[in-house]
Order: sequence, then C-alpha cells, then structure tokens
Amino acid sequence: GHFPRRVREDTRFVFVSRDLRAMDEPFLALVRSAMASVKKPTAFDVVYKDECQFCFDTPFSEGGLYVNLSSLMGVGHEFLDLDRTRTGNKLYLHQKFTKTKVDTKGDTDEHETPAAAVPTQMAIGTAGGFDVDESGKFEIAETYALVVFDDSDQGSNRGRSVSYDANVANDDLPFIVTDAIHAIVKHAGFHAQVETAAWREEIGESKYARGLKQTPATELTKVSPDSSKWVCVESNATENLWLNLGDGHIGSGRQHWDGSGGNGGALRHYKAEKAKGHLFPLVVKLGTITPTGADVYSYATDEDDMVTDPLLSEHLAHWGINVMRMRKTEKSMAELQIDLNKGFEFDKITEAGKELVSVTGPDKIGLENMGNSCYLNSVLQVMKLVPLLRENYGEQVSGDIFKSLPSSSDPTTDFSTQMSKVITALTTDRYVAAPNDCDDAPQTSVSPRMFKRLVGKNHTEFSTGRQQDAVEYFQHLLEVMARAEHSAGDRFAGSKKSLSEFEFEVEERVRCSVSGQVRYVTRRENVLPLEVPIEAVDNAMEVDHQKELKRQRVDGDGAKEDEKDEKEEKTVPTVPFEACLGMFAADEQVDDWHSTATGKKGTATKRTRFKTLPNVLAVQVRRYYVADDWTPKKLNALVPMPDVFDLEGLRGSGLVSGETLLPEDDGSSVGGGDSGDAVPPYVPGLTGGTLAPPTLTVPDDAIVAMLVSMGFSENGSKRAAVATQNVSADTAMEWVFAHMEDPDFNDPVGVDDLMSHAGTAAAGSTAAADGVITGGNTTAAASATTPESVTMLSSMGFSESQASVALRRSAGDVERAADWLFSHADDLEKAVGKALGELDGGGGDGGGTCVSSVGDSSAATPCVDGKGVFSLFGVVSHMGGNTGCGHYVAHVLVDNEWYIFNDAKVAKSKEPPKDVGYLYFYKRV
Repeated sequence: GHFPRRVREDTRFVFVSRDLRAMDEPFLALVRSAMASVKKPTAFDVVYKDECQFCFDTPFSEGGLYVNLSSLMGVGHEFLDLDRTRTGNKLYLHQKFTKTKVDTKGDTDEHETPAAAVPTQMAIGTAGGFDVDESGKFEIAETYALVVFDDSDQGSNRGRSVSYDANVANDDLPFIVTDAIHAIVKHAGFHAQVETAAWREEIGESKYARGLKQTPATELTKVSPDSSKWVCVESNATENLWLNLGDGHIGSGRQHWDGSGGNGGALRHYKAEKAKGHLFPLVVKLGTITPTGADVYSYATDEDDMVTDPLLSEHLAHWGINVMRMRKTEKSMAELQIDLNKGFEFDKITEAGKELVSVTGPDKIGLENMGNSCYLNSVLQVMKLVPLLRENYGEQVSGDIFKSLPSSSDPTTDFSTQMSKVITALTTDRYVAAPNDCDDAPQTSVSPRMFKRLVGKNHTEFSTGRQQDAVEYFQHLLEVMARAEHSAGDRFAGSKKSLSEFEFEVEERVRCSVSGQVRYVTRRENVLPLEVPIEAVDNAMEVDHQKELKRQRVDGDGAKEDEKDEKEEKTVPTVPFEACLGMFAADEQVDDWHSTATGKKGTATKRTRFKTLPNVLAVQVRRYYVADDWTPKKLNALVPMPDVFDLEGLRGSGLVSGETLLPEDDGSSVGGGDSGDAVPPYVPGLTGGTLAPPTLTVPDDAIVAMLVSMGFSENGSKRAAVATQNVSADTAMEWVFAHMEDPDFNDPVGVDDLMSHAGTAAAGSTAAADGVITGGNTTAAASATTPESVTMLSSMGFSESQASVALRRSAGDVERAADWLFSHADDLEKAVGKALGELDGGGGDGGGTCVSSVGDSSAATPCVDGKGVFSLFGVVSHMGGNTGCGHYVAHVLVDNEWYIFNDAKVAKSKEPPKDVGYLYFYKRV
C-alpha cells in the first residue's frame, strides 16, 4: 500500500516523494515552522490553482502546478525559486493532473459527423452550441502533494513532498494546513470565477406578453393556415413575414446583414401605431410556428430583441392559427445566424472546403476561445510579430520583467508581466508538447485569461463576455500598454515605447472658401480608416447580370430554380483599394465653418495627408455602418488589398509658398477652424459666440426627441446625448447600439451628480494658485491633477493627456480647464504642447509638438518616420452582421508563409482572405 519512493533531481530542487504514513518528525517540524502564513480561501477569494502567474503552466503540464498556501497563487516548476524569493513562502500544494481519452467510437461511423456535433443554437461551450474545448472526450485523474522547503542548507533549496489525499483524514499534519488544502481543492478556482466558461444567446420572456392587448379578430383579419396566402400588407412581399400579435397586421421583416430579407414594413407599422397611442410590440415570424414555439420579437424600446411569449399559442389562436397544425416553412433567426457560419463569407475567411495542414511551433501557437474572445485572440496573433513588442516583452527580457516586480505587487494585475507571459508563449516552443497516448495531437494553444481580465478591467465592454470590435480592442490595448509603460518607470527597459511603432501624424489642411487662407492642424492616429465607396465597384455589370438572372428565376419556376441559385457562386461587388485610398485623400467640403479671417460662418475645404508614417501601419476597412433605418449593417463588398503599396504620394507638405495662414483664434469665438480637427465637433454652451463653462451637460432636446421617435427610451436617449456631448444624432445612435445592453441604460441620467463630481474634483485640488501654473511650481501643477477631474474631462471627449495638461495649467479647476480645452479646439495639440513647455519651465511655443491621444502627455516625443512603402503581414477578418456578433479569424505571414489562426486551431493557409478583411497590418519595407 505504500506509494513508491521516487527521487527527481534538477538544477534547482530535489523532491522526495513519500507516503502519508512515512512522514517523519523533521518533515512535520518543517511544516509547523512554515504554517503561520497559511491562508484558507473563502468563496470571496480568488485562487489561482488553474494557471501559473508567470507562464501558462497548468496542473496538466509536465511539472504540474504549485499553489502557494499563503498567497494562493499558482506557479510553474520553473518559477518556484522566483515565487519563494518574492513571497518568502515555504509551503505549496502540488497539483498534477493527467487525462485519458474516452473511447467514443461504436455509435457512429468514423466518417460520419455525430448529430450532437452539429450546432443547433447560437452558443459556445454548451450543449447544442459550438464545441471549442472538446469537453467530454477525456477522463481526468488528479493527484496532490504537500511540498515544504527547507532553507537551512546554505546554497541549496530542498523541497520535501508528501502525497496527499483530500478524501482521507490526516491527524499528523496540522489542522490549519489540511483545512487550507481541502478548501483549495474544493474551490472553484480562477478560471471558473472570473471567466465565462460558456456563452449562449439568452432569450428572455417579454414583459409585455402576459398582459398583451389584442384587437378583436374578424374574418378579414384572421390569418389563413395556407402559407401561400401570406403577404406583406405594405409591399406584397411573401418572405420573412412577421405577424403583429396585437392587431393581426402582417408586415415584412428587416433586411438581413447580407441585404436579403425584407424591407422593414412590420417595424414601420409598429411605429405608426405607437404614434397613434397603440402599443403592439410583439411580432411572430410566420413560417417558424410549430407546436413547440416560434420566433417572437419585441419592438418595444426597452426590449428591442428576440423574446419568448409564454402565451404564444393563445395569442396565435386569437388570429385563427392552431399551432398544433402548423409546420415550419422558414428558417428561424438562430438558424440564419448559424448559416452565416456556413456561407460565402465564412467559407472564404476560414478557407472551408480546403484541406489545411495543422502546424505548431514558435509563432504558431493557438489561443483558446474563452467565450467570445476571438477578437482578442486575432489581434494578439498579429501583434506578436511586431519586432518592438518582441524586444520589449519577449522571452529574452521576461526574466528581468518578472524579477523587477515588487514583492508587494500582484503579478496577475501587472501589465508587463502578463504581456511578457503572452508574447513568450506565442513566440517560443515552450507550449508545443510531443504527441502522447492521451492526446490525439500535441498541445498547440494557451488560454490568456489573466491577460483578458487585466486589459479589460473597468472597461464597460471589454470586461464583459460579449463579442467586441477588434479595431476598438486594438486601440484600447495600445492605450493600456502606453499607460503601463509610462507608470513602470525604470522597470521598462525597452529602447522605445511600444506605442511609437504604430503611431503616425496626420496633417489636415483647412482652406477658407471665402478668404483663401489656410490652417494646418496635426493630430496623431494609430489606425488608418478607409471608407468603402460602393459606387466605385469595378464589376457592376456582372453583379447586375446576376441580379437579373435571380429576378427571372423568381418570376419563373419555383423552389428548384432557387436551389440552383443558392448553389451557384455569388458575384460580390468589388471595390478597388485605390478607390478607398482616394476617398481618404480627397478634398472634403466642411459646411457651417467659422472663419477667423472673415469672422463669419461659411464653407471650407479640408484635405488630409500624412505627416509621418509608422513602422507598422494598421489599416481598417470600414465595412460596417448605420443604415437609414438606424440598424447596424455590413457592406457586402470585396476590397482586394495589395501585398505592397506606397504612400509617399500622400505626404503632407505643410505651408507652401503663396499660402496665407488664417489668423489665430483669440478664444472669444467658437472653433476658429474645423470643429472636427482635434476633438469631437461639439462645443457646449454656445451663448452669443462665446464659450460657457462646461456645466451644460444637459442632453440636447432635439437629439433626444429624434432618438425617442426611433423607439428608444427617453432615459436611454438622454444618456446617449450626454455621453456623446450632444455631437449629433448619428453619434448618439452609435453610442446607443454599443450600450443598449448596459444594466443602467434606461435609468435616469444623473446630470446633477456629474456636475457635483466636477466640483468635488476641483475642490479637492491642492493647488492654491488662481492663475496658470507654470514651470516654477511643478509640484502644485502635479497636485492639481486628480483621477476624478481627469475622468470628468475625459467624459467630454478629451484624451487623458489633454485633460491632465489643462488641469495643471488651470490649478485643478475643472470648469476653467474645460473652457481652455474647448477654446483651443481648432489646434488643441499645438496648444497642449505650448502649455507643456510653460508648465515644465521650458516656455516653449509648442511648434510642431504633437501630443498622443493615448499614453502620457509629458512624453510628447516625435513620431517615428521613414519610407512610406509597406508590406502586408497580417489580416484580421470578421464574419457577421455587425462587430458585436459573429467571429474573428487572423491570417498571419510567418517566415514568408501564410497561416490561419482560428482561435486554438493553427494551419497553413492556402488562400488568405485579403479582400474581405476588417483590420490589416502592414510593415515598412
């Protein structure tokens, strides 16, 4: 019955395994001497028993995982010495798990896909959803050991371990130790506590269902059981029809993401009836009604989503529909979304139908989907190849980064530690395990849970388990990285800040149409956005021809022709890259522009050029937009992106001979230039052409009224107007789409609280000066900036760097700082640069200084620049109707070969989707 005694030696530790009954007094004495720091975790504690804080070792790794009984942190074998040095701890729980494959053959043919493997709902990690972790295919065997270290021998570390069975009582070990071990073993662990193990598109019951009012049914309003007689009242459409459960109206549904579907007749009817005072929010999709249910949607502004109706059969019977006799004739909304992942776009992006060869090795490590985390995975797979990021966070510097972390700091919340952990894992062969009898393939992926939680912390979107916009996440990651590198101080030993690899300066020339005078404004960007001019398609004839053929088939024979049409390859509009770039560079007319030369409003012409070009250029092809009916849509078009392109022809020239600069704005007039140059184009509190203090965060009545007329709640509309500083109805609508699921979306707006927040921030300032703080009082300037006041100004649309400078020069007075920012809106970055020179004692004029939109304001270093020829090395593609749903995949050029990174799956790419990407990465040639 004894466990075998086994000795394993390496350069650091000697472990001696022994049976519980073989514990001797010296071993117990070591345990007693170290047990004072043992902590028993509660349900409120986070226990990192699933993953090492410095690497991706888990209990399944060859060396297992050690849990520090004091800090409750997990640590891999390689980092035991570091953890002991940092914490001084001597007691660890060693976890070693193994998995054995379960034989699933016999019930199905080896070439047949089991029915359970076919997704039946929009879900990840649940029954009927998309399988991402192959759960249920393995049996897990868990072993534990208590490890104690003896430091009495100088120059060596000796760890003694004893196998431990949590299910067997042990009277020899101190109770405080066994109690803590039992609690750790039973604890849910970090992965289960802070990550979404599964995602499902949840559909809740409509609040309007049980009390739904229905108008009296007549022979004319009752619905025929014959589906061939169903027709849209407004357009005579016969597909995608929705029955209003309140008044029996049949209308066409909204367009699908690809342009197919209906024309929105059902929604227009709801809005028209609501305007008359009739609330009929629930509609059911005809063709999906079966005895077990149907697709039900609520147009109510506080729901506006798929819902369930517990009284559906009764509500349908009112209109003459017997659900027991109905059969399904159309695809449900869930099926349409699932089909999206089997259609043209999905097949093209994931290279479906092609035999792809799986690969593994350095730079070919996958990232596991943690529940809607494909946006993060795709961005990281491209960024790992950026040379400066590898220099700042790669394996060669990881040891120094880990060792320089103060013992009082938490490694799981330190950006440098977690970034180095990710870059090292993705670029080395550390997590490429050899095939064994347990796995049918070597380990090829890691799960960046700590990184995801850290980067998304306190962010309203990235801290959730919802799908996100990859471009927004990329920019957010750059901002988090810039702040972290600045605050790291001497710990950051890189030759250059990582943000400098991506940032570039854009020169905007604004010419007054009346005076002919010009103004040049410089701003920093980290993404080049390209609009897609659909009118510039170069295969319009082919597209029109296919539409005509489809029309003829619809007018002719029925289903067989439609089936033939579905099998044929679609002709998709193709827009040349040159047209997109030309649209970026084209002159743009600006209306209602205030000229400092004439003192009047008129028109101006804006032209955009590059002042500098970065080492790595991120290009966004803007395929997503808000349609006229205020629904998010995707532009179904191909944009073939070149492997190499030259931007030297779009270099800015600055002021040229013969041009006259517009007079400087004295601050008494609004804007003085293009209101969209450096900050959002809203200037609050206009009174007679002067800027009022930023107390007018009251939502604009016109914007609120417009949003309410579109069906959104009044409180939600007010929140949108305030959050976007009353820029425009379009901007507010975009905010609504991004925040409709926020729990406080329909809560009353706390405008008074917001303004009292500003007063608190100002009152809390330790600066006593009443004027502008200059370089002679840098201590007072620094103390004038508080996190609360910076947040207040940032909520108005300014960057943290701009807010910090404004507060420093305004002695911490939030209202004066905001007044200064708005009064310099036409050339804000120049004004900030000048103010910085004065604050730091330089008295500079700010000429040419450009402050980044992210990172530290005091680090206004020039952007890198070089030859404007770029070569493609990464593509992030998106499948879905909008960036808040669907799936992301990355294609990356590694050692001159293209590879596809579809979460954990990595394979050689045969045909990278260079024409349907969303975010492209180019490097300087």
